[in-house]
Formats: sequence, C-alpha cells, structure tokens
Amino acid sequence: MKDADVSKQIQQMIRFIRQEAEEKANEISVAAEEEFNIEKLQLLEAEKRKIRQEYERKAKQVDVRKKIEYSMQLNAARLKVLQAQDEMVNSMKDDAKKALLRVSNDKKAYKKLVKDIIVQGLIRMKEPSVILRCREGDRKLIESVLEEAKKEYSEKANVQSPTITLDTRVFLPSPPKNNSVDSNEPFCSGGVVLASEDGKIVLENSLDARLDVIFRQKLPEACSLSYTHSIYFNHNCNTYKF
Repeated sequence: MKDADVSKQIQQMIRFIRQEAEEKANEISVAAEEEFNIEKLQLLEAEKRKIRQEYERKAKQVDVRKKIEYSMQLNAARLKVLQAQDEMVNSMKDDAKKALLRVSNDKKAYKKLVKDIIVQGLIRMKEPSVILRCREGDRKLIESVLEEAKKEYSEKANVQSPTITLDTRVFLPSPPKNNSVDSNEPFCSGGVVLASEDGKIVLENSLDARLDVIFRQKLPEACSLSYTHSIYFNHNCNTYKF
C-alpha cells in the first residue's frame, strides 16, 4: 500500500475517533446537564418546602399571639366592666343604706312600719310564742305597738294571739356614728329580729336584712343599668332555720 493511501486511512480513522469522542462528550454533557437540572429542581423544591413550612410556622405563631393578645384584652375589658358594675352596685347599696338610716327619723311612719314588720314576721313564722329583738333605742316604740301587732296578726291568721317576749338583755346594734355606712362596726338601721322560743327558727326582719334580700333579687337587673336614681323596697323577708 502506498504511503498516501496509508496516510489517508489514518486521517479517516482519526476523524472517526474524534467524531465518536465528540458525540460521547456531547452525550455526557447533555446527561450531566439533565442531572444537574434535576438535582437543582429537587434542591429548589426542598428549599421551597422549607420556606413554606417556616412561613406556616411563623404564621401560626403570629395567629396564636394575636389570639392570646385578643383574649388578654377581652379579659381586661371584662374585668373593667365587672369592676365598674361592682363599684356601681356598691354605690347604689351605700345610697340605699343612707336612705334606710333616715327611715326612723319619721317617728309616725317608722312606728307603722315596725308594727307591719312584726305582723308580717308573725304571719311568716306562725309560732304561738316568739322572742323579739330590737335596737335599744326602739324599745319603747316596740312596746307601744306590740298589742296592736298581736291583735292584727290574730285577726289575719285567724289564730289566738301569740306570746311575744321582748328581749331586754341583748339588743340589735345601734345606728352608725355620724350616719357613716362605711363604719367597720356593726350597725342596724331599724326593724326587728324574731325567733321561735326554742331558737330553731330565726327571722331577720331588720331593714338592713331586707335591703340585702332585695339586692340579691335585683342584682342582675342592677348590673344591667348604667345608673339608677332610687331603690324600692318590698315587704318580702327570709326565714332562716338553724
């Protein structure tokens, strides 16, 4: 074979090898690019998931903080409302207590009120014999209405006149000094306390006890009012058994 033919074949083989090498290199490059893109997408999606998860976590934290803050503000507002209601009710009750202290100033009206209270208590207790306790300052007034009260009770209940023993050893507390309802000392605005002879039934029918009763009954209504000008008393009373 001539040298020219040999050289020509060698050049053909070189071109063939180079072409295969280039094709192989292109395949490797394409495969590497595809693998790179796939891995890049996987990493990108993984980072996106992390970011979404972190965002959701922080969003939940913000939502929880908002709920906690709202709950705290709501509770604070409720406490303020309750405090305002409590102050209003206490103010109303203090005004009522001051009004009660003036009830006994009108001797004629107070005398009738005490007599009615005694009759009411007797009707409520229905005892043939009771012990009556009053303020020391009301002793003479009570003694002056006892017979009339017993007679009225006897007629209304259609029973014999009961025996009423006035307790002359232990009296209800006196009115507060200077009419101060904020006094820490016990005081009584008027009225009476009745008890059965054996002491098992005690009926608190003082003006202060009646005030407590009406306030317990009217407390929901009082709390719903922003202001009230007056408090009305009814003739209800409670009987307590010991």
